[in-house]
Amino acid sequence: MAKTTFTKTSSAMLPWLGQALLLLIADQFTKVLILGYYKLGDATYVTSFFNVVRVHNTGAAFSFLASASGWQRWFFTAIGVAAALFIIWMLKSHAGQKLFSFALACILGGAIGNVIDRSMHGYVVDFLDFHYAGWHFPAFNVADSAITIGAVCLILDELLRVRRAR
Repeated sequence: MAKTTFTKTSSAMLPWLGQALLLLIADQFTKVLILGYYKLGDATYVTSFFNVVRVHNTGAAFSFLASASGWQRWFFTAIGVAAALFIIWMLKSHAGQKLFSFALACILGGAIGNVIDRSMHGYVVDFLDFHYAGWHFPAFNVADSAITIGAVCLILDELLRVRRAR
């Protein structure tokens, strides 16, 4: 009986793990392209508000702790690995909750993508540069986009859950 429950739980997780894997592949593929075709600091003008650039982020979101002495590489790697393990555990418990699991899968794919960068390079490769009137939003990547979408979906899921509870 326990084996059947484990198999059902595992198979329910597969679509979400597949989604995370697709996001991870898209993230790593785009980063390989940037590393292969751009030197650090190179930029390509695309539109009046968007450039493709090559930036190395040794910190976290918005370059938080980027100027630290190097310890942050392993700190953020450990946080990413811990988050990935926690998300997999959560997916196992809640695979039937579609929006919640979608959000977790987005965060999982993005977290692993950035962990791979930190482990291999010591920095995260960012390349999407949005700007307006001389102001530039911090450059980011596919993994960061997936994490952000996942976070927004988690908030939406919670708001919908609270609304249903009323």
